[in-house]
Order: sequence, then structure tokens, then C-alpha cells
Amino acid sequence: MNPLIETAELKTLLGSPDLVIVNAGSPSRDAYASKHIDGALYADLNEDLSEIREDAANGGRHPLPSAESFAKTLSKFGITPDSHVVVYDNNGGANAAARFWWLLRSIGHEKVQVLNGGLQAAEREGLPINDAKVQVEAATAYPVADWLWPTSTIDEVERASNDRHSIIIDVREAYRYKGESEPIDLVAGHIPGAVNIPLQENLDKNGLFLSPSDLQKKYGAILDEYDATIHCGSGVTACHTILALASAGFKVPKLYVGSWSEWSRNDKLIGKEV
Repeated sequence: MNPLIETAELKTLLGSPDLVIVNAGSPSRDAYASKHIDGALYADLNEDLSEIREDAANGGRHPLPSAESFAKTLSKFGITPDSHVVVYDNNGGANAAARFWWLLRSIGHEKVQVLNGGLQAAEREGLPINDAKVQVEAATAYPVADWLWPTSTIDEVERASNDRHSIIIDVREAYRYKGESEPIDLVAGHIPGAVNIPLQENLDKNGLFLSPSDLQKKYGAILDEYDATIHCGSGVTACHTILALASAGFKVPKLYVGSWSEWSRNDKLIGKEV
């Protein structure tokens, strides 16, 4: 199944008994309550898609939830292995939609797609938007064993930063990568050896993902030559680039979940370009 779904295709699926639409953390619960695609449920980034710890030095600001915890979230949303899940946010998948997609795919759920263009595309194309409260019947426990997709620990990333066969892709904005300033974490800069390909470069001027051929041209030379690890600030927006790569047919790269929020709190070497 294509990781992305267009608004026109979603229109044809509305009303399907297996369809579950999820607004993932975009941009807040209050914003969701005031405007969402008809029937969409709300997944909170902190409560449903992460397992926040007391110290971000241990796993970063948004560690993955346990597989068992995520299974309970799926049950709460009425999602079963047969569900066709369409997830969206208001930032082209970068807020939390791609994270939800990554989590579902990583437990082996095949039928999950991110709405290309998110809420803005849905509004432009005339999908039903309202503020109606959504009632859902919980499903039986979703059968989950563990995460199946590749992730990297901080020690593995440190080794990769010194491995000529590996590449670390930092998807944050260029000013954060360069170390000009840091609006969220404690230290500015980047992981030594990492290259910067901001996630915004995965989208066109209309906020839609680039075509598979354009993404293949953009990333092909890198991914054909190196073993890639993707990271961001806290392991959420990195999933946007993984989604883009999957939509272009690339092998799914490693996700460094702790990302800069973990690396920068552990007395690791810091790269800067200022």
C-alpha cells in the first residue's frame, strides 16, 4: 500500500466500515476540537505516541511508547488489524502524522496511509470538515509483539558518525543544524558527521510530497552508497523523511528516536558551522 493517500482517494473511502481517520497531534487538542475531518479521532503526541520520561537525556523528549502501551491506544481508537487507517496533521505529516504511521507500520500494520497535504489539502478539496464530537467503540486488544522497524541507540549513532559506510541525516532546519540558535533543546549544533537535509525539502510549494521520481533523484545517490540513520530534534519529524523515502520505494532507514534532544544532553561531541 502506498504510504500516502490523496484527498480524492480518501473521499471515495468515507463511510467505509473499516476506515479509521486520525488527526495526530495537530496542532493541539483544542484546535482539533474546533476543526477536523468528519469522524476523525485525535491522537496526542505526548500521551498516545510517546512515553515521556523525567530526563530527556534518557531517550530524548519523545521516546517511543512501549509496544504494549501503543496496542492499548489502538484499542481505544477502535483500530484492529483489519482497519484501514488514514492519519493526517496540519503540517504535511511533520507534526505527528508520520510518527503515527511509523508506529503502526513498525508493529506490522499494513493498511495505514498519511493524507498528502494534511488538513489544508482536505479543506482545499472539499472534504467534510466540522467540530462534531466523535464517539468510538473500543476494539479488542491489538496483537503486538515488538517494534519491527530499525532504530538506533545513541551509542550506535556515535559509531555511525565515525563509519565511512554510514550516514546520519539531520532533518531539522538549517539554522538549528548549523548551531546558529536552538529554540527547544539546551545546546545548539549537530551530531558530528551528520548531513542536513531539512524535512521541508520533501514537500513542494503546495505542501505536498515530491513525486517518487523527484525523491529518488534527491536521495538516491546517498542511500545507494551509505547505511542511513535519520534524526531530528526528538524522533518525531524524522519520521516525515522516512515516510518520504518509503513513498519513493527506498528501504526503510534507521530512526534515531532520541535524536538531538538526547545527544545534546549526554556530553557528546557537538558540531557547529558558525
